[in-house]
Amino acid sequence: QVQLVESGGGLVQPGGSLRLSCAASGSIFSINAMGWYRQAPGKQRELVAAIASGGSANYADSVKGRVTISRDNAKNTVLLRMNSLKPEDTAVYYCNARLRPTELPHSYDYWGQGTQVTVSS
Repeated sequence: QVQLVESGGGLVQPGGSLRLSCAASGSIFSINAMGWYRQAPGKQRELVAAIASGGSANYADSVKGRVTISRDNAKNTVLLRMNSLKPEDTAVYYCNARLRPTELPHSYDYWGQGTQVTVSS
């Protein structure tokens, strides 16, 4: 059973930093990409950052310069380092992975349960 487990969410003051981690576990043949999405109350879920297995990364305009995404392919883990956090960064952050389970012939999107990030003074 493939699972994505997130950690690192919490309360942080504006201007502070936070580190989110997501680990994929289970019988996985390959991971095409991993990333982070977020959803604030009343808003659509949006991409924060994503990184392909080869290392290329995409960032939302709202977080460019403040966020760095990285991954450890050997550990099936993706990290999101967030600096200079703003109140508008407050949301539930969801880990996403596009991966192929060992027992299936194609790749699918998997989601974590989400971790709350609150930026407030």
